[in-house]
Amino acid sequence: MASSKNFLVLTTLLALLSWQAVASDPSPLQDFCVADKDSHVNVNGFVCKDSKEVKVDDFFLAANLDKPRDTTSKVGSNVTLINVMRIPGLNTLGISMARIDYAPLGENPPHTHPRATEILTVVEGTLYVGFVTSNTDNKLFTKVLNKGDVFVFPEGLIHFQFNPCHDKPAVAIAALSSQNPGAITIANAVFGSKPPISDDVLAKAFQVEKKTVDWLQAQFWGDNHN
Repeated sequence: MASSKNFLVLTTLLALLSWQAVASDPSPLQDFCVADKDSHVNVNGFVCKDSKEVKVDDFFLAANLDKPRDTTSKVGSNVTLINVMRIPGLNTLGISMARIDYAPLGENPPHTHPRATEILTVVEGTLYVGFVTSNTDNKLFTKVLNKGDVFVFPEGLIHFQFNPCHDKPAVAIAALSSQNPGAITIANAVFGSKPPISDDVLAKAFQVEKKTVDWLQAQFWGDNHN
């Protein structure tokens, strides 16, 4: 009898741990948990503001997402991310969104979201998009998207979007399965880290000469997020 109870407890514990392992963000245990950004307590996310102090503006942002963004960055794109840092009411809700503007021939360069799956729809123009599977296959999945088309980028995988048109901009709206999905732009992280990764390491990794690595590290690796 005791062994049966122990087995039941163990099974329940494993089920709970497995559920936590697949959750992108903590699930709410109340109607909302508006982020208290003034709290000095460190938790995975943000401490909840006292519900008596919550206001409607905690769930609102005048983001003007209908307005075009400046795409004069080096990569020709501009990502306007709406996450928990901009809307405190998103805390624990496991979702965020972005407007992405692309100049003609502009791109959102290869990057990953360590904490989110992304679903993207084109609202203007055309995009060539794709993602790469993990080692050892490294299989590339690509598609040309037109206005109204939808594409999914699985969590954590390297992906990109490129506007192939020489004379027309493009715009996309993306939803992400985390209140704070994060973004790691591959070129910026590898060649623009502070301090720099040793050129011995990178020369070996990319099978190039050190002077090539030094040249790449000397470039200005700007951020296309705002």
